[in-house]
Amino acid sequence: MVGVGLIGTGFMGKCHAMAWTSVRTVFGDVGPVRLVHLAETSAELAKQRADEFSFDKGSGDWRAVIEDPSVDVVSITTPNQFHPEMAIAALEAGKHIWCEKPMAPAFAEAEAMLAAARRSGKAAVLGYNYIQSPAIRHIATLLGEGVIGKVNHLRVEMDEDFMADPEAPFNWKHAATSGYGALDDFAVHPLSLVKALFGRVASVMCDMSRPYADRAVADGGRRPVETHDIASVLIHLDNGVSGTLLVNRSAWGRKGRIAVQIFGSKGSILFDQERFNEFQLYVTSDRPTEQGYRTILAAPVHKPYDRFIPAPGHGLGFNDLKTIECRELIRRIEGKPANLIEFDEGLEIERTVHAMARSFEEKRWVNVR
Repeated sequence: MVGVGLIGTGFMGKCHAMAWTSVRTVFGDVGPVRLVHLAETSAELAKQRADEFSFDKGSGDWRAVIEDPSVDVVSITTPNQFHPEMAIAALEAGKHIWCEKPMAPAFAEAEAMLAAARRSGKAAVLGYNYIQSPAIRHIATLLGEGVIGKVNHLRVEMDEDFMADPEAPFNWKHAATSGYGALDDFAVHPLSLVKALFGRVASVMCDMSRPYADRAVADGGRRPVETHDIASVLIHLDNGVSGTLLVNRSAWGRKGRIAVQIFGSKGSILFDQERFNEFQLYVTSDRPTEQGYRTILAAPVHKPYDRFIPAPGHGLGFNDLKTIECRELIRRIEGKPANLIEFDEGLEIERTVHAMARSFEEKRWVNVR
């Protein structure tokens, strides 16, 4: 039986709790899971969340979760700046880690997290759930089979509008302690798809901007925004493919868009996370009279869609991707092959983000290594 600890019970904490609750029901090939201990910022809130999330107990101190001998694996879903201390402490206590992205605001902290993971020998994975999409997995298969020929160009965009309102108040994501802004809050997700589909980014040229210079604060007045909500990046991959990466947290009308366009010598593939139960495929091998994009709907043949729904076209949801990721984590803990972004691969994504930030500061192309 896997004993689960959870630190943080906001949006992502709830996603983790639901994944841990449903993973055995959905897949059946993992052992029993026990929700043991969660932590929040106060004992009162922790007790409330423990009851709501069906954990045995809750504590107002995250260290209590790590010190609990019944906890085997810890989900860390707190703001970015708290990841390093919590992850390193948990690994040193002999716990497996499932930490939300990004690893840490500072690259040296991310390196320390990886070093702790290597010393511990425990599973240490990051919450890059978009790579678990059955559509993305099938796109990877098509690329491997050469269905669209030799890939020559890639365009990736991630847009949301939760910071589009200039009158929205200042929050922790506007503070420099959270990182660069859209680069490490957003760009890491498209970069996880790039890594899963193509491999490593070799060099980057980045520009960033702040659409709003300041934000209102609760006690009156305004505070300067310290992060950048928009980033535009030119990229070259190790395999010679060129590309662009565009991210925007202030894009009115976009709710959860990760658009991937892949262009090859014999066709192209289009995918959009806002419609992630389908993708578009164009192949030049079709007769000229029938050439055009075809829509491929997610179906039981696109594993592991079949473990959730026995019929095509019904569609999975965001939380289902988290359940798939949870199953992959359990497989990793059991020593089985798993499709995950672990800390070593996560550090490569962090390295790419920091290279982008350095490119912006120095106004030049920067090699990732």
